[in-house]
Amino acid sequence: MSWFGRSAAACLACLFATTPALAQNSTIDPADTGFMIAATALVLMMTLPGLALFYAGMVRKKNVLAIMAQSAAALAIVSILWVLVGYSLAFTGEGAFIGTLARAGLAGIGMDSVSPLAKTIPELLFMAYQMTFAVITCALVGGSVADRMKFSAFCLFCVIWLFVVYIPSAHWIWGGGFLAQYGVLDFAGGTVVHINAGVAGLVAAVVIGARQGFGKENLAPFDLSLAVMGTGLLWVGWFGFNGGSALGAGSRAVFAIVATHLAACAGAVVWSILEWLERGRPSVLGVISGAVAGLGTITPASGYVLPWHGLVIGCIAGAVCYWCCTVLKFRLKYDDSLDVFGVHGVGGILGTLLAGVFSTAALSIGPDTPHGIPGLLEGNPRQLLIQAVGVIVTIGWCAIGTWVTLKLVALFTSLRVSSDEEREGLDLVLHGETLHQ
Repeated sequence: MSWFGRSAAACLACLFATTPALAQNSTIDPADTGFMIAATALVLMMTLPGLALFYAGMVRKKNVLAIMAQSAAALAIVSILWVLVGYSLAFTGEGAFIGTLARAGLAGIGMDSVSPLAKTIPELLFMAYQMTFAVITCALVGGSVADRMKFSAFCLFCVIWLFVVYIPSAHWIWGGGFLAQYGVLDFAGGTVVHINAGVAGLVAAVVIGARQGFGKENLAPFDLSLAVMGTGLLWVGWFGFNGGSALGAGSRAVFAIVATHLAACAGAVVWSILEWLERGRPSVLGVISGAVAGLGTITPASGYVLPWHGLVIGCIAGAVCYWCCTVLKFRLKYDDSLDVFGVHGVGGILGTLLAGVFSTAALSIGPDTPHGIPGLLEGNPRQLLIQAVGVIVTIGWCAIGTWVTLKLVALFTSLRVSSDEEREGLDLVLHGETLHQ
């Protein structure tokens, strides 16, 4: 029987077999399993409706449905590809650069199967949890090219970019690849999710070009109340994003959640203060942007740092991301529509580096690190250098991979709508629907 036949047979057996009892020597823990089911649901909620609402509130009315459609499409497309091939390539095998096809189509996953990377929960749950990360990373990229990218081009971009950029990065960091072996710390996605999404968004924005009227016309958000609701869903969902990355119900998950919450609070406060000082009043957009900046920046360090570290990291995130979104963006004249690079890309870079500063040995103890990994503050400057290498590698690979992906997509369809279609609005042009007055 061919490889495809064996994989298909295994999948059918898994789906339709009667439910067997767990093996007596199973390491699956009910508490960890319940916690991770909740975490998986929370992270899935971050994309739909969280990110969809967050983005919808910041585009113009004529493009609200189009940006929400991108989040929904990313969820559907990436989920299917992740089950078929993505999970296996990212999280099986011991290769330095890519995994194997051992779990393609979920082949070999039974009731008592566990991954060596998550030994106390069912492997199928670990697969689903990691799937939600792949989904939201692809969906995030769409914010940089909102108001102008064709829906067909975005869908094809998700397919190619997932394999060219996301899956290799996930294997390098979380699947035991060469960056993990080198010692790069990324608890919940500073490199894999935020740097990748931010850098990909920047490259896409430059390649596709600016929106009509950028820097000249009023491109104000349609309805910030939607963005505020989206922020709330993202904020709560981030407890599953960062807390769930502990892969079990325990103290480390709690520390990650508290540090995450404090970083979001600090980011919102600092961004608002800076805006207040510069413009005379704080904006709602500034409050939610600062919160998301804090959330993205704490992500890679969340499981390695103390709660007060989260406050410091959030303050740094609020200040640096504010400058990137209000000064750097306009000096360099790139049109990152919803500031994916300025918030997520810059936040991911900052957070990954700061993990090397604030990492606490007592919190970073694991199977491969019995004595923990101290950071710069605990007398280990080498960890900061290791983190910098991880950042540089991720940026380089993502930038090249995204450029290649866009060029491949352009062979099949144009990347952006025409000028007339952009003026009319993507909702009506691409989907034949509009919001009523």
